[in-house]
Amino acid sequence: MEYIKIKNADQIVKNSIYIIDNPTAFKGKWKNVFKNNNPIDLQLGMGRGDFIIEMAKAYPNRNFIGLENNESKMVNAIKKLEFLKLPNLKLICIDAQKIDQIFNKEIDTIYLTFSEPWPKKIDEKKRFTHINYLKLYDKVFKKKKHIILKTDNKILFAYSLETLSNYWYTFKRVSLDLHNDENKIPNIMTNYEKQYFKEKRPIFYLDAIFED
Repeated sequence: MEYIKIKNADQIVKNSIYIIDNPTAFKGKWKNVFKNNNPIDLQLGMGRGDFIIEMAKAYPNRNFIGLENNESKMVNAIKKLEFLKLPNLKLICIDAQKIDQIFNKEIDTIYLTFSEPWPKKIDEKKRFTHINYLKLYDKVFKKKKHIILKTDNKILFAYSLETLSNYWYTFKRVSLDLHNDENKIPNIMTNYEKQYFKEKRPIFYLDAIFED
């Protein structure tokens, strides 16, 4: 989905109290940013922010970081946060390929929610579950690696099951239709997901872990 470029988006983003505009300065020090030792969860490609904001509300004893590389997209999240006080939430506007410059064995869970599927073979390396990204995540995870993925794209989902399996992840949970699964789990929806739910489109879900 295309996003409209928002005028002065860079300034709006920079002026938000939730934005960390020099994230590399806090590598290895994120517990000082949050002023606690609670687990830190990271969402790559946070879009309009619905998911990460609601997660921060629902789980005050966990810290959340939303990452997005498009300032115009991030403005939508910042507007939603204008009258909220969520000390356990921070936002970063940067390319996901740079996360190893920002974190050092500090992340507990990575959320990949309705990421761009990059369906063309030539773009395969851009998928967040490509082996190059999985190797990158190794640098930011604590000892236990934990990835939760949701998507409406069957091809990306099948691809992710394969790449994660080949990288020795195991699956705690897999669903081919999350909203109609008999074994319900707590689920906070993204902006895309809310629309897909109305359209009765199946949502694919996986919860993958790797423990040394």
